[in-house]
Amino acid sequence: MTSFDTSPQLNVWRALLALAVVFVMLATTGWTALRTHRSSTPLQASVSSWDHGRLHGHRLPDADATPARLSRFFASLTAQERAELTRRYPLAVGNMNGAPVALRYRANKLALAAQRKVELKRMHDPRLSPSGQQEAGRRMHRYESLMHEGRHILAFDPEGTGRVAEVFGSLQHAERVSVIVPGVDTDLLTFQKTNRQYTAPVGMAKSLYAAEKAASPSTRTAVIAWADYTAPAGLGIDSATAMRAEDGAVRLNALLRALPGKAPVSLFCHSYGSVVCGVAAHSLPGRVADIAVAASPGMRVSKAASLHTGARVWAMRDATDWIQDVPYMEVGGLGHGADPVSRAFGARVLSAEGAKGHAGYFEPGTASLLNFADIGVGAYQSVVCQREDQVCRAGLSGAATAGRA
Repeated sequence: MTSFDTSPQLNVWRALLALAVVFVMLATTGWTALRTHRSSTPLQASVSSWDHGRLHGHRLPDADATPARLSRFFASLTAQERAELTRRYPLAVGNMNGAPVALRYRANKLALAAQRKVELKRMHDPRLSPSGQQEAGRRMHRYESLMHEGRHILAFDPEGTGRVAEVFGSLQHAERVSVIVPGVDTDLLTFQKTNRQYTAPVGMAKSLYAAEKAASPSTRTAVIAWADYTAPAGLGIDSATAMRAEDGAVRLNALLRALPGKAPVSLFCHSYGSVVCGVAAHSLPGRVADIAVAASPGMRVSKAASLHTGARVWAMRDATDWIQDVPYMEVGGLGHGADPVSRAFGARVLSAEGAKGHAGYFEPGTASLLNFADIGVGAYQSVVCQREDQVCRAGLSGAATAGRA
């Protein structure tokens, strides 16, 4: 148990103090910085070239056309024509919702190779400081890692801190799809870690994929490590508001509506990622069966019913997670609303035993990971609830029973 005073009165004072600090920052540098003009990014340049491009004298469809429209367009092409467009517009095709998944993988490999060359030059650019050259080296090595044989990069944008998404398993043949939505400090360089690997999206996805295979070996699954939004950096203004989550929610819904097939989808949303999922909830496509949040600061609503989604809403929090000490409220746009594991919220509250802290929910052997895996394969009757109440198991009697022995 924490030794901090978490009385409602103290939480209110914390929120008011945070408001005062934020308003001062917005009045000085913060608000202006958010509106600084940016030149065209590599992805924007590639999309613009696509929008002005032609194939056999005919204009290409808009890059932001519906996934169905783009899917029909690519299906009408020969293999040689698809390869030509991929070569000419790798970043555009690699991030195009509606393009065939295998084509996006090839396009992003080309885009990564091009960006690797850029960073290789920057490593030896005398105009950069030693720290700038070192940063270029880190990015170059990250791109090399993402290009390794067998890796399936579904999205890639090198701009700023970078965005990326990777697939484990076969999206085309999956009977169940899981999407991991991570939280603060997620970018290209933190997408994968050697130390504490299960705290990064790639480690989370690998761990969940293996756990799903163990839970139901006969179920074909795919897991997406989705870091294709600009996450907040640290515990500052961005993490206390929904601004990053609103953009992330749009991007998440765009991904989900473009996934191939009709397999049910489960979202696994960690920390600030649960804010993204909360904002996205009301617009999710019907194939999304579950929203499972862990270490959540809130989902921008006062109760699960206010998410206006047909998906099951699950929540968990380990007893040692520091997130329990944040003020679960929303005042003037700051804060993210009610506590998802509280009885009043109305989510299905699951055991997170063994998670140990804020970032341990995907550690092998934990109750949190086992519960995620059971949800991911649809073995709902196998989940272990934190408290055995009617809310946790309501409507699960007809669910799939494959899962933990």
